[in-house]
Amino acid sequence: MANEAKSPTTMPVNRTYKSTLFIMLFQDKHNLLELYNAVSGKHYTDPGILEINTLENAIYMTVKNDISFLIDGRLSLYEHQSTYNPNLPLRFLIYISKLYSRMTRNANLYGTKLIRIPPPEFLIFYNGKEELPEQTLLNLSDMYETKDPHAGLELSAVMLNISGKHNQKLKEACTTLKEYAIYTDKVRKYAEETELPDAVEQAIQECITEGVLQDFLEKHRTEAKEMSIFEYDQEKHMRQEREEAWADGRLSMIIQMLKNGMSEEDIARAAGATEEEIKKAKELSL
Repeated sequence: MANEAKSPTTMPVNRTYKSTLFIMLFQDKHNLLELYNAVSGKHYTDPGILEINTLENAIYMTVKNDISFLIDGRLSLYEHQSTYNPNLPLRFLIYISKLYSRMTRNANLYGTKLIRIPPPEFLIFYNGKEELPEQTLLNLSDMYETKDPHAGLELSAVMLNISGKHNQKLKEACTTLKEYAIYTDKVRKYAEETELPDAVEQAIQECITEGVLQDFLEKHRTEAKEMSIFEYDQEKHMRQEREEAWADGRLSMIIQMLKNGMSEEDIARAAGATEEEIKKAKELSL
């Protein structure tokens, strides 16, 4: 469980941006070390060996990452997503560039001596509504306009689905991650049945009763509720935007079919379009 801010291994909550429950939980070094051990298979016990270097300076605010830290001579960047985002490799590239720039600001990049930098690791923890595989590899090269096997830059990030029963072994190895996933699953479930604030309150109360994130939720109840409402609203908004974009593209296709002289029967058959969609497309094409 997350500890009070008085602990020397706990990072203070950064209030200069809209934080998330994931960040608040795992900026605690005890929880973060537990997560790192679960991911890497290591068994470290001293949180002090972690050096958190998340971009928090106002200079970097426009490219704020979730959590980044040094351990084992490696620079690990962890992101949390409740909606699928294929652009994360590019975001990671921006983050790692800022981090390397900060780490080498006093080094002579124009000198003849080789400057050593820690190798990076990019992980995404996904717990959204959309059904995704246990593990997905996202590559920067997938974003290139032209496929080029000789492109001089690649970045690969691994996305782990922690929703429902996915990656159960990983969650069993990290109690905080497992309980975080249980809590967010409850919020999503109850939000389908009642108003969001009531759904979040029900999830919080139920988790406290069941001993899920109990210490954390009891100490940070108000803040956790506020963050959960914000995150779920944001997730819903992004999902609606995608659905609207898909609907717009579908209507554009039907309009083009009409302009090409296809009959309504052929459009319905070819595009699976409903009578209402065809009617709307005809009105927009006038």
